[in-house]
Formats: sequence, structure tokens, C-alpha cells
Amino acid sequence: MSPPNNSFFSRRSLLAGGLAATVALTGSASAATARRKKTTPRRSPRSKLRVGLQLYSVRRECQRDLAGVIAAVAKMGYEGVEFAGYYNHSAKDLRKMLDDNGLVCCGTHISLDALLGDNLPTTIQFNKTLGNKYLVVSSLPAQYRSSRQAWLNTAKLFNKLAEQVKPHAMRVGYHNHSVEFKPIDGQIPWDIFCANTSNDVIMQLDVGNAMHGGADPLPYIYRYPKRAITVHVKEFSKTNNKALIGEGDVNWKAFFALCKAVGGTEWYILEQESYAAPPLECVERCLKNLRKMKLV
Repeated sequence: MSPPNNSFFSRRSLLAGGLAATVALTGSASAATARRKKTTPRRSPRSKLRVGLQLYSVRRECQRDLAGVIAAVAKMGYEGVEFAGYYNHSAKDLRKMLDDNGLVCCGTHISLDALLGDNLPTTIQFNKTLGNKYLVVSSLPAQYRSSRQAWLNTAKLFNKLAEQVKPHAMRVGYHNHSVEFKPIDGQIPWDIFCANTSNDVIMQLDVGNAMHGGADPLPYIYRYPKRAITVHVKEFSKTNNKALIGEGDVNWKAFFALCKAVGGTEWYILEQESYAAPPLECVERCLKNLRKMKLV
């Protein structure tokens, strides 16, 4: 089966801007396990976090050799990948690449259109084959976010979509950029959306993007408990727009503690969009930095 349309994936700006105050909170979480192959090196069983990679981080490499990238990502120690386009591969072929390397699909970034009308059954079937249950809209056309009422209408639509995919053991979600934290009609769009969607709608909080929008992302995890099912672990730095995870201004210790104690987080998805070295090297260093911080 051919994948849904993913032509919009040349998105997202690089990070820059100011840092807001951070919130410290401690917490604990029970250990999570992932399906894996015996022949593939995996993380220590003592680790309590499931860590995936957003493949947009290495998109040019994926265009050249997706199977090779997936193998390399597994060797680094990632447990899953989140897709941002399928590079003309079928769901069956993608699933084989994952299975061959002991990885799972921890989400896919899709267009809103892929969830609407006659496209929805195709999207559901594609993701069933892929073994994915997280259908995350990565950005919205302007008409869905141009006013407070537009955001309210969008929230209502996501509630409906959540009900439609629920029988298939799937969830829909929305991923923020920076615009969601710029006031519109006197309110923060992220609050409008999250406050008016059900607990079945994933709040995929992208830390770096939120801070680029001038927001402190941490209180949102507390404000909307059990909604941060998957999160984007992306660095932010006032002074270095090529900072890797652990090299910038984010209080990652507080972030992970909140996710574990309040957010209900199932997957921590690393993403890197700027590079001081080859992208594959950067995403490997990001994971190593998290390990040095003893967060994974």
C-alpha cells in the first residue's frame, strides 16, 4: 500500500531566541520494555526511558539510504524511530527494516489531510502494517490556526479524529512549533488547543520549538497531565543555534522528571535540526549526552 501524502515535510525553522524560567520537579516511573531482536545491541535493561529518533533529523541521509540509516540508528542504541515521510517505501518494507534491526515505530508525522475523509482508512491501514499507534500532525494550514475560533474548531476536529482512530488502538496528536505560543485574540493557542481537546489527543510538546516561541515548556506538562504521551527532546540555546542536546539552556533534569511524574510519557523522541557535524554523528552524540546526564 502506498503511504499517504507527505509532501509538506520541509518544515520547521531553526532554533533561536530567549529562555524562560524552568520548573523543577522530581518523580519516578516504572520500567518500560520494547520489542527487540536478540542480534541487535540494545540499551541497558536498567534504563527507564524509551528513546526514539525523529528521522527528520537525518532526512537527507534517509533519502539516500533509509535502510542504512535505520540500521545505524539501531546500532547507536535508539529503540524506535518516528517517521516524517516514507521516502517512497511501502508500509510492509518499512516494517521489515524496523524488524530487521530490532526497532519499533514510535510515531509518524503526517499532514492533517491524511486524517480527513477518505484518506483516514488508508492512513490507519498503513500504520497498522507499520506497527504504529501514534498519528501526529506536525503542522497546520493557516485556516486551522488563524484565530481563537479557528483553534477551537481545530480542537473539536481532533476530538472527532481521536474517536475515529480509537477502535484501532491508535491516537492522534499535534506537534508544536513556535507560533502556538504567540498570543492570539488574547490567549496562547497551545492553551486553547490543549484545554479543549480530550485526554485521547496527544500533546506532543517540542521543547526547543516552545522555547523558540518565548515559552517555558515545562509548566504545560503539569497543566495538562497524562497528555505528553510522546515528546520531542530538542535543545535550545541563546548563544549557539547548533547546540546538541545537553549543550544548551534546557533544564533536561526537570523536564524528564515532569514527564515521568506527571506527563504519562511513553516515548522521548530526540530531534536535531542544526548541525556542527554530519547529522548521523550529531544524533549519536545527542544520545550519548543524555546518557552522560544519566537520564537514559
